Amino acid sequence: MADIYTRMGDGKRVTMTKQQILDDMQAGTADAADMAGVPILDANELDKLLDIIADKNRIVGVEPGNEVVLTYDIGQLDFTGDNGNSGNGVDMGRLEAALLHERALGADTFELAHADYSIKPVKPVISNEMQTMEEIQNEIVIPYFYGAMPNMGLYYAPDGPYSNPADLMREFKIEESMAASEAAAEHLARDIEFVGTKIIAAGADGFNFDTTASAGDADCVGTFKGVEALRKACPDAYINVGMAGESVMGIHGMIEYDGQVVAGLYPHQQCKLAEKAGANVFGAVVNTNTSRSLAWNLARSVTFVKECVKESNIPVHVNMGMGVGGIPMCETAPNDAVTRCNKAMVEIAKVDGV
Repeated sequence: MADIYTRMGDGKRVTMTKQQILDDMQAGTADAADMAGVPILDANELDKLLDIIADKNRIVGVEPGNEVVLTYDIGQLDFTGDNGNSGNGVDMGRLEAALLHERALGADTFELAHADYSIKPVKPVISNEMQTMEEIQNEIVIPYFYGAMPNMGLYYAPDGPYSNPADLMREFKIEESMAASEAAAEHLARDIEFVGTKIIAAGADGFNFDTTASAGDADCVGTFKGVEALRKACPDAYINVGMAGESVMGIHGMIEYDGQVVAGLYPHQQCKLAEKAGANVFGAVVNTNTSRSLAWNLARSVTFVKECVKESNIPVHVNMGMGVGGIPMCETAPNDAVTRCNKAMVEIAKVDGV
């Protein structure tokens, strides 16, 4: 049986037989199904996925009529940031980067982002961000959002006013740890409302929350509460909530949103709470295992996301990039892997956007 060029989860190029790929796909979908309690991919879906992975062309694409909307995390930083920040180190302003995405790269939507790309550092410079948003809106045609991570870790010592829950737990101060998480979550929610309402007042078409719950379940609750407040203040705003992983880390362990403990929730459950909070679009995330093959990672990712799309009442724009969505975890993801993963998410998981 002829060998097929494919990838590992760290981007390494390897060869596998069709049977090896099929075996890995079956193992990957079974792993996701076991973790989240969702159905495995059926035989037809596995055959379709095998055809995508085994395609002899270096670059693959969706069939005509299956095109989806593209959205972007981190905005212009993919041009202007250095390669330590997934950027290209090109010296240009934020206006130029936005217009290049629109007019040269054909972006469907784009966003303005601060260099630190987090809610907390944006707050003190919100007036500058409002001015920049207004200026670029005068030039750009496509929907132009603002993007930032909730990044609740910045609210803990030594960067923020609250004790670090992990440090407190090491000292067996469990109640104090939980209290610190809850206080930080409330602070994050207030900052989201402040930053969000200001930037939307300056003309932003919406707000993109990237890597929600990166600091665990309290981060998730703080973000949802902030989105809820932002939705009340700006009823017509577009709000996208993208997650940090396929399962919410239970650092607090018992914190709830809308009566639901959020620790351990998977994409098909996370999307329900995001919708209740007021999100228009949900960004499902599945993390890549670098020691496993592309086939294993992609089958696993598609299994999670397919169920999320089925359960969600709002559009699902799956996060597809370095280390998520089956795409290898390496600084510049190879196009052969990226296009296969995107095609699979569109044509098998039936996502609304990427």
